[in-house]
This record gives sequence, structure tokens and C-alpha cells, in this order.
Amino acid sequence: MGKSALAMHLAWKYHTGILSADSRQCYREMHIGVAAPSVAEMAEVPHFFVKTHSIHQQVTAATFAQYGRKVLDKMFQTSNIAIVAGGTGLYLKALLHGLDEIPLIPKAVCTQVRAGYEAGGLTWLQQQLAQHDKTFTDFGEKENPHRLMRALEVMLATGQPLAQWQQGTRLQNNFDTLWIGLDLPRKQLYESINARVDEMMRAGLLDEVKGLMTYKQLPALQTVGYRELFEYLDGLCSLDQAVENIKTNTRRYAKRQLTWFRNQETMRWFEPRETDAIEGYLAETILPS
Repeated sequence: MGKSALAMHLAWKYHTGILSADSRQCYREMHIGVAAPSVAEMAEVPHFFVKTHSIHQQVTAATFAQYGRKVLDKMFQTSNIAIVAGGTGLYLKALLHGLDEIPLIPKAVCTQVRAGYEAGGLTWLQQQLAQHDKTFTDFGEKENPHRLMRALEVMLATGQPLAQWQQGTRLQNNFDTLWIGLDLPRKQLYESINARVDEMMRAGLLDEVKGLMTYKQLPALQTVGYRELFEYLDGLCSLDQAVENIKTNTRRYAKRQLTWFRNQETMRWFEPRETDAIEGYLAETILPS
């Protein structure tokens, strides 16, 4: 049982909904490549921040935090449990602790950074950040050009690293937070990722990406599973190589995600099959008799 299946199970058991903290499932045009819940799953259990926005809209951690706080308030009106599922660390941080408001970035700075990226690619962005923002530690996004450009723009425009703006004034929450993490032995995790990518390809991921080819430069589509197939469609590699690149980049991303979550001191780890143990932990911790 993966995190989505576990979230569904717990939401059904405790009569509540699921707030997705995945930074890509919110886009209506993306489905297979982001493992979005099916129509049937969304009919069975209320899902929030799923297919709520278009790839043409700018969606940030602040967008999610504002949306998510309203959803949590609504869920707590009918249940004493709200489930937040997903792996975008900055989104979770924004939801629970808040973010400082970043000043408006001058258009000239954005143009400068965009031109540098178009000329020098991802390597240029990484080098610029290494030079200008040595505190940049958003390790989950180091291969995402949109996130890197944003970090560089903020540094050049404000003189302060992005991490400084992401500290936020700690919010006062009227709820307790319980962190549950799912983990597998590394070999088994990688085998699961490889199998999932193969299943996505069989389910029609290539056709989904073909339908989005016109919009490949949009920030929302700078995403593992889409970026690699755009390269194939541009003739830069074979289909087999593109699929292998998806697997490699997904494994790297999963490793960075796990590193972030392991730094959360209150995280309690389980293997995916330990459903009974997870329910027991919930009963002992937040559902005392």
C-alpha cells in the first residue's frame, strides 16, 4: 500500500478528506505523469488541491498554503482528523509554518535570468546559484529550472537568499500535527519506482505528453516524467533512453524527498504494508478512547 492508497484508506475509515500537498496534482492538464487520483477515487473520498488549477496559472507554495488553510478549517468542522498527503516539502512548510512575502521581482531581473538560462541551460543556473546563493538548499528542486530561476531572481533582486524569505513567521495552529512516513529498503523502493514508470507508459503517458508539447516551456511542465519525454519528442534521445531517464530522475527525486522528511524530528516511519501498526499508532496518539 503506497501513500495514496494509505491516505484513501484512512480518510474512508475516519470519515474525512485528503488535502494533496503534491505541487503537480493540482493541474487539470496533468494526470498520468503525476499519479493523480482517479474520478472514482475522488468520488469515494473528498480530495482537495487536485485538478484545481491550470498549467497556465502560477501556483506557488503560498498559493497552496492559503488554499490549504481554508480546506483544513472546513474539514475540522465535521471531523477531528484531516489528512494531508504528498511529498512537496516546501508546500508542507508553508501550510504549517507560513512564508514571508517575497517582494515583487523587477521584470528586468526576470528577463536577465531567463536569457541566461536559455543560453546556458540548467548548468548555468546551478553555477549562478553556487556563486550567488551558497545557502540554497532546496535539494528537492536542484534539477527544476523554474525553481532555480526563481531562487536566482530573488537573490539578485533582494540581495537575500530564497531560504531567508522562506523562514516565515511561525503560524499559530489550532490543531496538532502527526507525521507518518512510508519507507522501503532502497532496492525495493527503486524496483517499485521502475515498475511504476513502466505502468505509466502503458497507461498512455507518452500520448498525454504529446498533447502538452505546445506548452513544454511552462513552469508546471518542468517536471520529471514530462521533461524527459519532451526531449524524446524533440529528437534529442530515443524513447527507451527517455524512459530510462524518467526512472533515474524519479529515483533521485525520491532520495531527496526522503532526506527532507527524515529531517522532520517528529516523523514516525512505517513500511507500506504496516497498516495495522499505523492505525494503532493513530489510536494511541490522537484518538485515545
